[in-house]
Amino acid sequence: MKGGRLVLGVVLLSAVLLSLMVGQVMLTPADLWAGLWGGTGPGALTMRVLRGPSTLTALGLGAVLGISGAIFQILLRNPLAAPDVMGFTSSAGLAVLLGVTAGVTVPMPLLSAAGGLAAAVIVAVLSMRRDGSLATLTLILVGIGVAFFASAAGSFLMTRLPPEQAAEAQRWLTGSLAARNWGHAAQVLGFGALLSLALALQVRNLALLELGDELAAGLGLRVDRARRRLAATGVLFAAAGVAVAGPVPFVALMAAPLGARLTGARGPAARILAAAAAGAAITVLADLAARSLVPGLQLPVGVMTGIFGAPYLLWLLAREMEAGDL
Repeated sequence: MKGGRLVLGVVLLSAVLLSLMVGQVMLTPADLWAGLWGGTGPGALTMRVLRGPSTLTALGLGAVLGISGAIFQILLRNPLAAPDVMGFTSSAGLAVLLGVTAGVTVPMPLLSAAGGLAAAVIVAVLSMRRDGSLATLTLILVGIGVAFFASAAGSFLMTRLPPEQAAEAQRWLTGSLAARNWGHAAQVLGFGALLSLALALQVRNLALLELGDELAAGLGLRVDRARRRLAATGVLFAAAGVAVAGPVPFVALMAAPLGARLTGARGPAARILAAAAAGAAITVLADLAARSLVPGLQLPVGVMTGIFGAPYLLWLLAREMEAGDL
């Protein structure tokens, strides 16, 4: 569906341009062009310091969250399967907060990855049946419980922090792109690129798993090992986003269905690419709204994605219940 891919590309490009142009100081495309190539004027300050780094970080953040959501939704064959719904992003955020509270000097991406992977293991263990199998709905419901626990534990930890640190932690746990710099952008894009290479080696396995476990096994795939590796990759994509902006909600949930609907993508690789583009567009637009909705105040981007995502989640739950899947 070439028209859909074109629409998604135009939406993403328009979102980036609007993000760079709109703010307390309004800029024109000519200002941005002069700032990009001339290095002078308000466009240069905007591109290099004020909006350029946060916009690029938002692009990377949305892409890694979109990819993570697509992996889990394809792997578990359920539109509710996403790292934020299943508690992986909130647990990754909790691990970072634990490290900050304890004064641990471990890099934030490692803490985030450890928290997300630990949550995935806990969810899998608690969801396992006596015969060793896992039910998708049970995984999702247990994950929701883990998400609530991680959120509550994070709130408790904030009571142990000084007021200023607690306020900053609360903002970060909501999901924030305030004061992002080129280092944050390089971090999320760099980790995203490395994980994309790892995922590219597993796309064939994901396609086989879509055919069903028995057929995949008959074609020579080690099903359990492939599932574990794909799940770990999906968690790490989400953790890469959490490390730079906190646990931004609902982007991973919305990106894959939106990207697939717009582009008509069918295969896993195409759906993952569409989810990355849709996630990037959602996040950039949410960040733009967070910066522009209240003059003089930058809201956390997670507030805006929550406003966008909560009605979608309610609609999705209603649809699943009507279909008898819940």
